[in-house]
Formats: sequence, structure tokens, C-alpha cells
Amino acid sequence: MVVYAYAVEPKDNYKLLVTFENGEKKMFDCSVLLEKNIYKPLKSKSFFDTVKLEYGTAVWDSRIDISPEYLYENGVKL
Repeated sequence: MVVYAYAVEPKDNYKLLVTFENGEKKMFDCSVLLEKNIYKPLKSKSFFDTVKLEYGTAVWDSRIDISPEYLYENGVKL
């Protein structure tokens, strides 16, 4: 299933509140990714908080991204 994020909001403890185009909201815990090399810059809370959406994908400074499918499949439904 292809889903796109409609909105993303950084929360405490490296979590993202993601609203998808189908109206579902899910909380995704990014802390599980922080030890992987590509995601290590997210350990800086000020950088983590710069998350934005580009074409439905959560991105940071166009260097790091997390696909909307991954966020949807691994997020906790609210």
C-alpha cells in the first residue's frame, strides 16, 4: 500500500507525530534508528526538530529521510 504523510511534527524523545493522507495519525519512535550511521545526526535534538515533508516523505536537510511506508508500517496508531 502506498501512503503519503500529510503532516509531521517532532516530539520529545525522538518521536514523530505523523498524519497520513488517509487521516490516520501515528507516533513513530526514531530512537530505534539513531545508532545507524545515516541517522546519527538526528541525535542532535535541534537538528531532529528541523524535520519537514517533501513529497510525503519525512526529511532532514535533504540528507536524511524516512519513507512514508516505513513510518506507516512501524508507527503506533493513535
